[in-house]
Amino acid sequence: MDLPRSFVIREGDLRILNPFDAGKLATLGRALKLRPGTSILDLCSGKGELLCTWARDHAVVGTGVDISTAFTEAARARAVELGVAERVRFVHGDAASYVPDEPVDVAACVGATWIGGGVAGTLEILQRGLRPGGIALVGEPYWRIDPPDQTTVEGCHAATREDFRDLPGLVRLFGDQGWDLVEMVLADQDSWDRYAAAHWLNLRRWLDANPGDPLAGELRQELTEDPLRHVRYEREYLGWGVFALIRR
Repeated sequence: MDLPRSFVIREGDLRILNPFDAGKLATLGRALKLRPGTSILDLCSGKGELLCTWARDHAVVGTGVDISTAFTEAARARAVELGVAERVRFVHGDAASYVPDEPVDVAACVGATWIGGGVAGTLEILQRGLRPGGIALVGEPYWRIDPPDQTTVEGCHAATREDFRDLPGLVRLFGDQGWDLVEMVLADQDSWDRYAAAHWLNLRRWLDANPGDPLAGELRQELTEDPLRHVRYEREYLGWGVFALIRR
């Protein structure tokens, strides 16, 4: 059970594996008014930056779960680097089926709602590990601008326009599922650029060092096509944010 190797190559030395930068991640932690000892479950925790930096800055405790062995190892190393290894732990496993031993104060799935087949299913997964009155964190794309055609939809990594909602539609969905939206921090075009462009440099350096690798052709094509796709479609039409929710 693991992610394809291309994911590890593409993310390279990135610590935040979504269109947030360190400032926005810190803003979210402050906005949630985290107290020392707050317990957090981070599903699809990636390289652990959310848990590790919030443990350092707010003295939270928690567990991260991710399917990637490489990302889990990087998260454990980051915890040691920041001196928070006694506060947080990282588990290699299937986030969709993981249930904590005790309910937590905050349950997060930031940028991976595919584990529940979408927002509604992911909220059900988060709720089963959440204490009454606890906060669910969901990271999710939304349409900034209504896509004019199918080419634009596919340029934003969607199969159909209905794969994403606009921001009002996403907020309405939270309410329809029985949750109050209590905070949100949104990515902007610059943080999209930082995330996307970092992939291009990672891919180019890997290709230069591994020209004969079986993945080289696939990743060469990605590097050729992705910059134009990003500036033409993704940065203009697709937004992304993390939304804090409390069950009604």
